[in-house]
Amino acid sequence: MATTSKSKNEFKIKPLADRVIIEPAKQEERTAGGIIIPDTAKEKPQKGIVLAVGNGKKDEPMTVKAGDTVIYGKYSGTELSFEGKEYLIMKESDIYAII
Repeated sequence: MATTSKSKNEFKIKPLADRVIIEPAKQEERTAGGIIIPDTAKEKPQKGIVLAVGNGKKDEPMTVKAGDTVIYGKYSGTELSFEGKEYLIMKESDIYAII
């Protein structure tokens, strides 16, 4: 599982409303049988760590918090590159579960 060196309060981007910023988990490099998976055949991860959370909507407080490990939709979110790292920004409704 990928971890981040930034703590909850150090992340420099603050999402608005019901959006969250997620650091996707590392993709598997090998199968269970030891076969190396080329970059072109890897699937997008569907699991990650929440780094920053917006304030929520007027009548809907946020359920997730920074530090939660979550499962989200395969094609959810918008890719974001910040300080040389790749992140996803998405609405909280695109998150399926906290694990």
